[in-house]
Amino acid sequence: MRTLNLTSQRQAVYDIVRNSHDHPTAAEVMNRLVEQGHNLAYGTVYNSLRYLSDKQMIRELKLGEAASRYDARLDDHQHIICEICGAVDEVMSQVPQAWIDKVAEDTGYSITHTHVVFGGVCPACRNKNSH
Repeated sequence: MRTLNLTSQRQAVYDIVRNSHDHPTAAEVMNRLVEQGHNLAYGTVYNSLRYLSDKQMIRELKLGEAASRYDARLDDHQHIICEICGAVDEVMSQVPQAWIDKVAEDTGYSITHTHVVFGGVCPACRNKNSH
């Protein structure tokens, strides 16, 4: 059983991430807190995100961008990023076991988890470019 010390600040940060479906960055979390009337220092937000990640309440996503993004969805899923607008969406397709086995065989690693990041062009950007 994890012992959680959810201060009101950590709870506010957790609520923002949990209710966001766009995988916000720390700066976006900060902006949303301000919009809701919270007055937290940047350090408090970053420390809260780190705490929540360490306690496995959220996941920190390093998706090849400058800033990490945060996801409250902890079940096994992948991500896809639009190469034009930067949108991040969830991919619920499972990584094929045969691929995991092949990677393990090729590398000698014992694989404990997978996280695949796809890149492409989202429907909105594709529609803009086709007009």
